[in-house]
Amino acid sequence: MASSNDVTMVLLGRTGNGKSSTANSILKTNAFKAKRSSNSVTRTTELQSSILQDGRTVNVIDTPGLFDFALDVEYIKKEIVKCIDLAKNGIHAMLMVFSTSTRFSKEEEAGMEIIKGIFGQAITDHIIIVFTGGDSFDEDDDEALQDYLAECPKPFQEILQQCKHRIVLFDNKTKDQNKRDLQVCKLISLVNKVVSDNGGQPYTNELHTKLQREMQWQRMQLEEAKSKGLNEREILMMQEKMQKAYDEQLKQVTQMVESRFTTTISYLQEQRERERIALSNALQEARMDREKSAVEMTRIVQELCDLKRQNEEFQRKLRPGRVGGGGCEKCPIL
Repeated sequence: MASSNDVTMVLLGRTGNGKSSTANSILKTNAFKAKRSSNSVTRTTELQSSILQDGRTVNVIDTPGLFDFALDVEYIKKEIVKCIDLAKNGIHAMLMVFSTSTRFSKEEEAGMEIIKGIFGQAITDHIIIVFTGGDSFDEDDDEALQDYLAECPKPFQEILQQCKHRIVLFDNKTKDQNKRDLQVCKLISLVNKVVSDNGGQPYTNELHTKLQREMQWQRMQLEEAKSKGLNEREILMMQEKMQKAYDEQLKQVTQMVESRFTTTISYLQEQRERERIALSNALQEARMDREKSAVEMTRIVQELCDLKRQNEEFQRKLRPGRVGGGGCEKCPIL
């Protein structure tokens, strides 16, 4: 059972953004396998722990690249449920990991919507943006990061606003121990502020609550059984029944995740269709307005072509019979 003083962080992001390296930097040990790769090195959701300087235990949950097009739907849902299971006592901070070396993608934008769809809008109160690639900046990291953020696209600017501009830059390649300690210290300070701003409590919703209640009930039953002097065989049988009961609760959580996942996917489909219609209308108006510049016309046409290509790819992934790795339908958004 986790202590009330424990700190639990979940790292999410696209493959190659440096989630595992960042997790290792936080833990100050190579607890997670990490390397630069276009394929996810982390195959399944894992939890590793370490002790902070103030004596608290930090639990770090690393996830596969759940913001990737190539992953199949069933795999993504399974890993999200595993993440909820590992963080059943709540999430103090959700770290959304982005890289300064890659452009913000439609997959990442959709991934943020899915996270909010599954965990609820209030999860944004616990999100911290972590940028990796600090090694590519000059000595004045803060100023360089601000210049970088100013050039980020509007959808990412909106994410920053939702997260109240809680940002930290990580250089996971530096050998400078003072720099490594300082960036972790900045992150922990942000986590502490997030916890304080949320009444000192981690984020939980009904998904966590179902598992919490089951665990609490089982602990009470087990303590009562031991106090009655049940023998080892009787306790073992009781534990087996408890595991089945917990698995049933986990199954219900899985069904809830699947429902929210499907609802969010439908919303994103509708959103993309609205964008297509808006661009088509803008193009029609531009053609009728002779004062529109050629540059403006070209921009609208290019945006419409890009959106058409994305929607075609989107619909292609939705066709029955498409399979991803492991024989499951690929995720239409992620």
